[in-house]
Amino acid sequence: MKGNLIILAILTVQALCALFFVSDILFSVLGIYVRPIAWRTREYLEIGAALGLILGLVLGAVALQRMARERHRAVEKLRRASGVFNELLEERFAEWGLTTSERDVALFAIKGMSTQEIATLRKTAEGTVKAQTNAIYRKAGVSGRPQLLSLFIEDLMEESPGTSPAVQTPGVAAKAVPLAKVG
Repeated sequence: MKGNLIILAILTVQALCALFFVSDILFSVLGIYVRPIAWRTREYLEIGAALGLILGLVLGAVALQRMARERHRAVEKLRRASGVFNELLEERFAEWGLTTSERDVALFAIKGMSTQEIATLRKTAEGTVKAQTNAIYRKAGVSGRPQLLSLFIEDLMEESPGTSPAVQTPGVAAKAVPLAKVG
């Protein structure tokens, strides 16, 4: 809150000084006579304008530096999240026992590419890609791309690996948790 008041004060000083100087120039250009102000007051106004400009310059530099730091933090967070997602993909692919070709197809499918696009990229027939995607779905225990993608989204949404409650996705076998007998 204090920082906002300081910024508001600097902007107010700059606005008043700008208004004074612009009006002074306009009155001179338009030939409008205004009673001159005392030289001491004029000097104070000019000092205030110079200080306002300097403070504005400093404020702008601080804001740019802060934005650069925040951008760096955001880029770093994105890099970490990307790394975590790649680790998660590799972990799941290994867990499901996907072949190298199936891993490629699964990655392209997760990225949202169509069967035709995947076949073109891999230089294989669409039928081959369809067979590979069916094998991937079977190994992952899902019935299609949306469920495959949801497995990864659920894993990423966990607070920390292995701490979220078991959520059963249709077509995916949930781990059985024994219930204690009450009695």
